[in-house]
Amino acid sequence: MTAAQADLARARNEFHRGEPHTASPAIVVDTPRVEDGAAIWRIARDSQVLDLNSSYSYLLWCRDFAATSLVARGADGEPIAFVTGYIRPQRPGTLVVWQVAVDHGHRGRGLAGVLLDALTARLAGQGVRTLETTITPDNTASDRLFTSYAERRGASVEREVLFDGGLFPEGTHEPEVLYRIGPIAAV
Repeated sequence: MTAAQADLARARNEFHRGEPHTASPAIVVDTPRVEDGAAIWRIARDSQVLDLNSSYSYLLWCRDFAATSLVARGADGEPIAFVTGYIRPQRPGTLVVWQVAVDHGHRGRGLAGVLLDALTARLAGQGVRTLETTITPDNTASDRLFTSYAERRGASVEREVLFDGGLFPEGTHEPEVLYRIGPIAAV
């Protein structure tokens, strides 16, 4: 078992089933609310690896895509981690994970993996059997997160460049590699 898998197993053991999920008395996995948008924006900004969207877009995300997103809340009820996603209109069995991030002070506990597992478990009843996300080649943490997610689900991972770096207007963006994971089996 790798260190990342051990962290995830430890975090999963802390979480209880149910909605919202709880981990120790201090952490709850919950649906995001509009009021969480600013905190989610700050977590994304502080990650220093995610493409930062406008603060307005995170507010909209919490309003319009709350059913396909989750936050982990700390003891004070504030978000300490999040996963945002949406169902592809052309492929209703596919969840696209837009962003996943954990606040610096809460990393190394497997929260990102727990959020992914909880989100796909929630959406399995809606027929979601495939997960897609894009990762830049330099983002090894996300590569490990999604590769281990696929292993836990007994799913294959297909990779292909979705958006070449030259398509981005700033001219310095790395390519976005599409990870297609499926079929997703229950954990």
